[in-house]
Amino acid sequence: MATWTIANLERNLSDGGVTVAHWRVTEVDGDYSASSYGTVGFTPDASASDFVAYDSLTESAVLAWVHESVDQDATEAALTANIEAQKNPVSADGMPW
Repeated sequence: MATWTIANLERNLSDGGVTVAHWRVTEVDGDYSASSYGTVGFTPDASASDFVAYDSLTESAVLAWVHESVDQDATEAALTANIEAQKNPVSADGMPW
């Protein structure tokens, strides 16, 4: 199962509006792991009724924002495919001597 986290937030100091969320998702299967990292940009509007300032945010709220912009299923499927490729490699490198 993939684990999503927020790695960092960028915000306006004037109103506490978040402008960028840096996210990471990691999947682990035994000795194998894969991860992805990305960012999502926002244009905060402090006058909007649903505005949430930086000091009042939770990770789950920001992850919900991220999931509105990032295809969660496709991202997790790519991690699963990466792990399967690690388990069953089709090529290798090195030297015979």
